[in-house]
Amino acid sequence: MHRSAPRLSRILACAAVPVMLVAAGCSSDSGSDSKKNAGSSSSGTPSAKPSEPTVEAARFDDLPDPCGAIAKKTIKDLVPEAKKENGTAGRSNDLAARSSCSWNGLDDKGVDGSQYRWLDVGFTRFDSDQSLGSGAKRATAEYTKQVAKAKAAEGAEKVAAEPTTGVGEEATTVTYGLSKTGEDFVYATVVARTGNVVVTLTYNGAGYAGAKTPSSASIVKGAQKATKEAVAAVADTADTKATPPPAGGSDDAKKDAKKDTAKGSGSDSDSPKSKAKPNTKTS
Repeated sequence: MHRSAPRLSRILACAAVPVMLVAAGCSSDSGSDSKKNAGSSSSGTPSAKPSEPTVEAARFDDLPDPCGAIAKKTIKDLVPEAKKENGTAGRSNDLAARSSCSWNGLDDKGVDGSQYRWLDVGFTRFDSDQSLGSGAKRATAEYTKQVAKAKAAEGAEKVAAEPTTGVGEEATTVTYGLSKTGEDFVYATVVARTGNVVVTLTYNGAGYAGAKTPSSASIVKGAQKATKEAVAAVADTADTKATPPPAGGSDDAKKDAKKDTAKGSGSDSDSPKSKAKPNTKTS
Protein backbone atom coordinates (compact mmCIF):
# COMPACT_ATOMS: atom_id res chain seq x y z
CA MET A 1 0.00 0.00 0.00
CA HIS A 2 2.90 2.32 0.70
CA ARG A 3 4.40 1.69 -2.79
CA SER A 4 1.22 2.12 -4.78
CA ALA A 5 0.46 5.58 -3.38
CA PRO A 6 3.54 7.34 -4.83
CA ARG A 7 2.93 5.57 -8.15
CA LEU A 8 -0.67 6.75 -8.26
CA SER A 9 0.48 10.32 -7.59
CA ARG A 10 2.90 10.16 -10.52
CA ILE A 11 0.19 8.87 -12.85
CA LEU A 12 -2.18 11.63 -11.87
CA ALA A 13 0.53 14.26 -12.33
CA CYS A 14 1.37 13.02 -15.84
CA ALA A 15 -2.31 12.93 -16.76
CA ALA A 16 -2.66 16.56 -15.77
CA VAL A 17 0.20 17.78 -18.03
CA PRO A 18 -1.67 17.47 -21.41
CA VAL A 19 -4.65 19.31 -19.97
CA MET A 20 -2.45 22.22 -18.96
CA LEU A 21 -0.73 22.28 -22.37
CA VAL A 22 -4.08 22.30 -24.17
CA ALA A 23 -5.31 25.10 -21.95
CA ALA A 24 -2.11 27.06 -22.55
CA GLY A 25 -2.39 26.49 -26.29
CA CYS A 26 -5.98 27.69 -26.40
CA SER A 27 -5.03 30.69 -24.33
CA SER A 28 -2.14 31.45 -26.70
CA ASP A 29 -4.31 31.14 -29.85
CA SER A 30 -6.99 33.31 -28.35
CA GLY A 31 -4.47 36.03 -27.65
CA SER A 32 -3.06 35.79 -31.18
CA ASP A 33 -6.50 36.12 -32.75
CA SER A 34 -7.35 39.13 -30.64
CA LYS A 35 -4.10 40.80 -31.65
CA LYS A 36 -4.82 40.09 -35.32
CA ASN A 37 -8.33 41.51 -34.99
CA ALA A 38 -7.02 44.57 -33.20
CA GLY A 39 -4.36 45.07 -35.84
CA SER A 40 -6.80 44.73 -38.70
CA SER A 41 -9.24 47.19 -37.17
CA SER A 42 -6.53 49.75 -36.41
CA SER A 43 -4.94 49.50 -39.86
CA GLY A 44 -8.24 50.18 -41.68
CA THR A 45 -8.34 53.65 -43.30
CA PRO A 46 -11.38 55.88 -42.64
CA SER A 47 -13.60 56.63 -45.65
CA ALA A 48 -12.51 59.85 -47.37
CA LYS A 49 -15.03 62.70 -47.65
CA PRO A 50 -16.20 63.29 -51.22
CA SER A 51 -14.59 66.43 -52.65
CA GLU A 52 -16.80 69.27 -53.89
CA PRO A 53 -17.16 69.50 -57.68
CA THR A 54 -14.99 72.16 -59.27
CA VAL A 55 -16.91 75.21 -60.47
CA GLU A 56 -16.82 75.81 -64.21
CA ALA A 57 -14.33 78.53 -65.15
CA ALA A 58 -15.73 81.86 -66.32
CA ARG A 59 -15.64 82.33 -70.08
CA PHE A 60 -14.77 86.04 -70.10
CA ASP A 61 -12.37 87.81 -67.75
CA ASP A 62 -12.77 91.36 -69.07
CA LEU A 63 -15.27 93.74 -70.66
CA PRO A 64 -15.03 95.86 -73.79
CA ASP A 65 -14.81 99.63 -73.77
CA PRO A 66 -18.55 100.41 -73.42
CA CYS A 67 -18.34 103.58 -75.51
CA GLY A 68 -16.60 101.67 -78.30
CA ALA A 69 -18.75 98.54 -78.17
CA ILE A 70 -21.25 99.87 -80.72
CA ALA A 71 -20.12 100.98 -84.18
CA LYS A 72 -20.00 104.73 -84.77
CA LYS A 73 -22.17 104.33 -87.86
CA THR A 74 -24.83 102.59 -85.77
CA ILE A 75 -24.70 105.37 -83.19
CA LYS A 76 -25.08 107.96 -85.93
CA ASP A 77 -28.11 106.15 -87.35
CA LEU A 78 -29.81 105.56 -84.01
CA VAL A 79 -28.95 108.88 -82.33
CA PRO A 80 -28.79 111.62 -84.97
CA GLU A 81 -27.10 114.80 -83.79
CA ALA A 82 -25.75 113.10 -80.67
CA LYS A 83 -24.33 115.62 -78.18
CA LYS A 84 -21.23 113.45 -77.80
CA GLU A 85 -20.45 111.10 -80.65
CA ASN A 86 -18.04 109.12 -78.42
CA GLY A 87 -20.67 108.72 -75.71
CA THR A 88 -20.69 109.47 -72.02
CA ALA A 89 -19.22 106.74 -69.82
CA GLY A 90 -20.94 105.83 -66.57
CA ARG A 91 -19.11 105.70 -63.26
CA SER A 92 -17.64 102.38 -62.17
CA ASN A 93 -15.25 101.19 -59.46
CA ASP A 94 -14.22 98.21 -61.59
CA LEU A 95 -14.49 98.54 -65.36
CA ALA A 96 -13.64 94.86 -65.80
CA ALA A 97 -16.78 93.93 -63.85
CA ARG A 98 -19.29 96.68 -64.64
CA SER A 99 -19.36 99.46 -67.22
CA SER A 100 -21.80 101.54 -69.27
CA CYS A 101 -22.07 104.30 -71.85
CA SER A 102 -24.90 106.49 -73.16
CA TRP A 103 -25.70 108.79 -76.05
CA ASN A 104 -28.52 111.31 -76.55
CA GLY A 105 -29.39 113.86 -79.18
CA LEU A 106 -32.12 116.07 -80.60
CA ASP A 107 -32.46 116.15 -84.37
CA ASP A 108 -34.14 119.48 -85.15
CA LYS A 109 -36.38 119.28 -88.23
CA GLY A 110 -37.46 122.92 -88.15
CA VAL A 111 -41.17 123.39 -88.78
CA ASP A 112 -41.56 119.60 -88.88
CA GLY A 113 -40.55 119.35 -85.23
CA SER A 114 -37.65 117.45 -83.69
CA GLN A 115 -36.79 113.86 -82.99
CA TYR A 116 -35.18 112.95 -79.67
CA ARG A 117 -33.25 109.69 -79.17
CA TRP A 118 -31.45 108.18 -76.20
CA LEU A 119 -29.34 105.02 -76.14
CA ASP A 120 -27.68 103.35 -73.17
CA VAL A 121 -25.65 100.13 -72.97
CA GLY A 122 -24.45 98.44 -69.80
CA PHE A 123 -22.19 95.42 -69.20
CA THR A 124 -22.03 93.29 -66.05
CA ARG A 125 -19.52 90.45 -65.72
CA PHE A 126 -19.42 87.71 -63.08
CA ASP A 127 -16.46 85.58 -61.97
CA SER A 128 -16.84 81.94 -61.00
CA ASP A 129 -16.83 81.36 -57.25
CA GLN A 130 -16.75 78.03 -55.41
CA SER A 131 -19.35 79.21 -52.90
CA LEU A 132 -21.51 81.33 -55.23
CA GLY A 133 -21.42 79.20 -58.37
CA SER A 134 -20.09 79.56 -61.89
CA GLY A 135 -19.92 82.91 -63.63
CA ALA A 136 -22.50 81.73 -66.17
CA LYS A 137 -24.91 80.70 -63.41
CA ARG A 138 -24.53 84.03 -61.64
CA ALA A 139 -24.98 85.89 -64.94
CA THR A 140 -28.17 83.94 -65.62
CA ALA A 141 -29.59 85.13 -62.29
CA GLU A 142 -28.65 88.73 -63.18
CA TYR A 143 -30.22 88.32 -66.61
CA THR A 144 -33.53 87.29 -65.04
CA LYS A 145 -33.29 90.20 -62.61
CA GLN A 146 -32.71 92.77 -65.37
CA VAL A 147 -35.63 91.48 -67.45
CA ALA A 148 -37.92 91.80 -64.43
CA LYS A 149 -36.57 95.31 -63.75
CA ALA A 150 -37.30 96.43 -67.32
CA LYS A 151 -40.85 95.06 -67.14
CA ALA A 152 -41.43 96.93 -63.88
CA ALA A 153 -40.27 100.36 -65.13
CA GLU A 154 -42.06 103.13 -63.24
CA GLY A 155 -44.88 104.68 -65.24
CA ALA A 156 -44.54 102.14 -68.07
CA GLU A 157 -47.63 101.46 -70.17
CA LYS A 158 -48.47 98.55 -72.50
CA VAL A 159 -45.49 96.51 -71.31
CA ALA A 160 -44.65 93.49 -73.47
CA ALA A 161 -41.75 91.04 -73.38
CA GLU A 162 -40.68 88.37 -75.83
CA PRO A 163 -37.65 86.07 -76.26
CA THR A 164 -35.16 87.31 -78.84
CA THR A 165 -33.12 84.92 -80.95
CA GLY A 166 -29.71 85.53 -82.47
CA VAL A 167 -28.49 87.74 -79.63
CA GLY A 168 -26.10 85.97 -77.26
CA GLU A 169 -27.02 82.70 -75.57
CA GLU A 170 -30.35 84.08 -74.40
CA ALA A 171 -32.09 87.41 -74.79
CA THR A 172 -35.39 89.15 -74.10
CA THR A 173 -36.79 92.35 -75.59
CA VAL A 174 -39.08 94.41 -73.37
CA THR A 175 -41.17 97.20 -74.93
CA TYR A 176 -43.35 99.84 -73.34
CA GLY A 177 -44.57 103.41 -73.61
CA LEU A 178 -43.84 106.22 -71.18
CA SER A 179 -45.15 109.78 -70.97
CA LYS A 180 -42.74 112.46 -69.76
CA THR A 181 -41.89 116.09 -70.50
CA GLY A 182 -45.30 116.32 -72.12
CA GLU A 183 -44.44 113.83 -74.86
CA ASP A 184 -45.01 110.14 -75.51
CA PHE A 185 -41.81 108.10 -75.47
CA VAL A 186 -41.37 104.66 -76.99
CA TYR A 187 -38.96 102.34 -75.16
CA ALA A 188 -37.20 99.07 -75.98
CA THR A 189 -34.88 97.33 -73.55
CA VAL A 190 -32.93 94.29 -74.70
CA VAL A 191 -31.32 92.10 -72.05
CA ALA A 192 -28.87 89.50 -73.35
CA ARG A 193 -26.48 87.01 -71.76
CA THR A 194 -23.31 85.71 -73.33
CA GLY A 195 -21.36 83.35 -71.07
CA ASN A 196 -20.76 85.12 -67.77
CA VAL A 197 -21.63 88.61 -69.10
CA VAL A 198 -25.00 90.35 -69.15
CA VAL A 199 -25.65 93.15 -71.65
CA THR A 200 -28.55 95.51 -70.95
CA LEU A 201 -29.36 98.03 -73.69
CA THR A 202 -32.15 100.59 -73.64
CA TYR A 203 -33.18 102.68 -76.63
CA ASN A 204 -35.99 105.22 -76.63
CA GLY A 205 -37.28 108.17 -78.59
CA ALA A 206 -39.99 110.78 -78.89
CA GLY A 207 -41.21 113.43 -81.32
CA TYR A 208 -41.15 117.07 -80.17
CA ALA A 209 -42.92 120.17 -81.45
CA GLY A 210 -45.44 118.28 -83.51
CA ALA A 211 -43.08 115.62 -84.84
CA LYS A 212 -44.43 112.08 -85.09
CA THR A 213 -43.78 109.62 -82.29
CA PRO A 214 -41.34 106.94 -83.52
CA SER A 215 -42.87 103.53 -84.16
CA SER A 216 -42.25 100.74 -81.69
CA ALA A 217 -40.99 98.55 -84.54
CA SER A 218 -38.24 101.03 -85.47
CA ILE A 219 -37.14 101.42 -81.85
CA VAL A 220 -37.03 97.63 -81.34
CA LYS A 221 -35.08 97.11 -84.56
CA GLY A 222 -32.49 99.69 -83.55
CA ALA A 223 -32.18 98.32 -80.02
CA GLN A 224 -31.64 94.75 -81.19
CA LYS A 225 -29.07 95.78 -83.79
CA ALA A 226 -27.05 97.71 -81.21
CA THR A 227 -27.28 94.85 -78.70
CA LYS A 228 -25.90 92.38 -81.23
CA GLU A 229 -22.88 94.62 -81.72
CA ALA A 230 -22.40 94.99 -77.96
CA VAL A 231 -22.53 91.21 -77.45
CA ALA A 232 -20.03 90.70 -80.29
CA ALA A 233 -17.71 93.24 -78.66
CA VAL A 234 -17.50 91.04 -75.56
CA ALA A 235 -16.21 88.11 -77.63
CA ASP A 236 -13.89 90.36 -79.65
CA THR A 237 -12.26 91.62 -76.45
CA ALA A 238 -11.65 88.04 -75.29
CA ASP A 239 -10.21 87.02 -78.68
CA THR A 240 -7.85 89.99 -78.69
CA LYS A 241 -6.49 89.05 -75.27
CA ALA A 242 -6.21 85.38 -76.20
CA THR A 243 -4.02 86.07 -79.28
CA PRO A 244 -1.42 88.69 -78.29
CA PRO A 245 1.17 89.79 -80.86
CA PRO A 246 4.35 87.63 -81.04
CA ALA A 247 7.06 88.56 -78.56
CA GLY A 248 9.86 88.26 -81.12
CA GLY A 249 10.05 89.32 -84.74
CA SER A 250 12.26 91.15 -87.18
CA ASP A 251 13.61 94.63 -86.59
CA ASP A 252 11.21 95.99 -89.19
CA ALA A 253 8.27 94.45 -87.34
CA LYS A 254 9.46 95.99 -84.07
CA LYS A 255 9.76 99.39 -85.74
CA ASP A 256 6.24 99.06 -87.13
CA ALA A 257 4.97 98.14 -83.67
CA LYS A 258 6.59 101.26 -82.21
CA LYS A 259 4.97 103.39 -84.92
CA ASP A 260 1.57 101.88 -84.20
CA THR A 261 2.04 102.52 -80.50
CA ALA A 262 2.94 106.13 -81.15
CA LYS A 263 -0.10 106.61 -83.39
CA GLY A 264 -2.48 105.07 -80.84
CA SER A 265 -1.11 106.87 -77.81
CA GLY A 266 -3.33 109.88 -78.37
CA SER A 267 -6.59 107.86 -78.37
CA ASP A 268 -5.98 106.13 -75.05
CA SER A 269 -7.03 109.21 -73.13
CA ASP A 270 -10.50 108.97 -74.70
CA SER A 271 -11.07 105.48 -73.31
CA PRO A 272 -13.20 105.35 -70.14
CA LYS A 273 -10.81 102.76 -68.74
CA SER A 274 -8.00 105.33 -68.72
CA LYS A 275 -9.98 107.84 -66.67
CA ALA A 276 -10.15 107.65 -62.92
CA LYS A 277 -13.55 109.33 -62.83
CA PRO A 278 -15.59 109.00 -66.06
CA ASN A 279 -18.42 111.41 -66.70
CA THR A 280 -21.78 110.64 -65.21
CA LYS A 281 -24.36 108.95 -67.44
CA THR A 282 -27.12 111.26 -68.67
CA SER A 283 -30.61 110.37 -69.77
